[in-house]
Amino acid sequence: MDELNALFGGFAVALSAYHILLMVIGITLGVVIGVLPGLGGANGVAILLPLTFTMPPTSAIILLTSIYWGALFGGAITSILFNIPGEPWSVATTFDGHPMAQNGKADEALVGAFTASFVGAIFAVCLITFLAPVVAKFALKFGPAEFFAVQFLTFASFIGMGRGSPFKTIASMCLGFALASVGLDGVTGTLRMTFGQDELLNGFKFLVAVIGLFGIGEILCSMEDGLKFNGAAAKLRMDAVIRTWKQLPGMWLTFLRSCIVGCWMGITPGGATPASFMGYGIAKRLSKRGDNFGKGELEGVVAPETAAHAAGTAALLPMLTLGIPGSPTAAVLLGGLLIWGLQPGPLLFVEQKDFVWGLIASMYLGNVVGLIMVLTCVPFFAAILRVPFSIIAPAIVFVCAIGAYTVNNAMFDVWMMLVFGVLGYLFNKLRYPLPPLVLALVLGDQAESSFRQAMLVSQGNVGVFWSNWLCGGIMTLGLVMAFWPALQALRAKLSSNHAVARAA
Repeated sequence: MDELNALFGGFAVALSAYHILLMVIGITLGVVIGVLPGLGGANGVAILLPLTFTMPPTSAIILLTSIYWGALFGGAITSILFNIPGEPWSVATTFDGHPMAQNGKADEALVGAFTASFVGAIFAVCLITFLAPVVAKFALKFGPAEFFAVQFLTFASFIGMGRGSPFKTIASMCLGFALASVGLDGVTGTLRMTFGQDELLNGFKFLVAVIGLFGIGEILCSMEDGLKFNGAAAKLRMDAVIRTWKQLPGMWLTFLRSCIVGCWMGITPGGATPASFMGYGIAKRLSKRGDNFGKGELEGVVAPETAAHAAGTAALLPMLTLGIPGSPTAAVLLGGLLIWGLQPGPLLFVEQKDFVWGLIASMYLGNVVGLIMVLTCVPFFAAILRVPFSIIAPAIVFVCAIGAYTVNNAMFDVWMMLVFGVLGYLFNKLRYPLPPLVLALVLGDQAESSFRQAMLVSQGNVGVFWSNWLCGGIMTLGLVMAFWPALQALRAKLSSNHAVARAA
């Protein structure tokens, strides 16, 4: 009951005319960002974050999360209409979405994708509503050792659950730790890796790094690929909406499975992209129409979109309750909270109740507003794809430069943004993952601080991380996740040897 009363108070905050207007603006910007393959949810939030510095924190977070919801919705538009994934997690949507469009069912595919996105997000928001206060109260018992254990588990999850090479993930993460350590050491007061640059005394600005890594890096890759848009007009007929909605209740098991997979991948954090592929794969394996997947099956659109949106929304749960972002966008939002003077974690639910519950209420409202907007504005957003990329790219770079400059009103930050942009481009070309680097850049300081505090309390005894069942359990799980790729490789080798022995 306490949670429901707090939620009603949050609706009173979120339902103001000003906040509804911010939702509409944010979702509009987010859909545009989701439609443009050169951008994305994390990129858009990072680029527009400086615009919120003068706003109250509640209004700012409502605007930024609305941009995120819009980007999640928008990624499906290009996937279905043009076979161009607007977001990484929209790749799985192209498998059946574009064939449906080619078969004259673009409107049905879009309605299915938007509705599935809405269901996945609302499921995750309900989970946040009832689970976040419990997690926050439980987290009040955490000390430095427990916080480091959680942070270690977060880093290890990227290694154990990543789809790419674990060595590349570790290398990316280590670079993030190195960048996070630049500047003045808060414990000893010594300078670390500033190389005589006064501008680096406070370390690399998180916002500058993210704008460069995501915004500029993606633009450079898109320019190299010579990206061109060749799209056709899209319409949404009311009879198609009704016809599609009549089919969706029969897919309730697919919705439920994808919601559970998405929430798990969002909290752990696996991410929206693996969640979408996992949701699609499970649906294809278990569906009665699995053989038709890849040929234009509506269920093949519903499954990945539900999982991706559930994961993208659920990633905010560990960010709010533990200060641990579950996705790159959550990491950007975490940076925004710190800039506004708010410390994510269990005390946030005690000291900033209006902010937290206003945010949660806005998640419900934002997704409702987003669903209505995307269902009515698809032709307009599709028209954006006819703008020559030679015009879009410079506009995006200009916005990125302004966003970086406004951090400290210094050209040094603009140059650093370009350096990070080249770094992001190289990471993309060499297929090194960026999320581990961003996570380490955001959490590196906090993880180092928690570790050093735990060492001071225990007088250098590493056993403090196994001093109680909670901390020991989290650390053990983290070690399992960290060595999971090695365990899988060993298991595969033993199976291969066993098969050879049986054949002989």
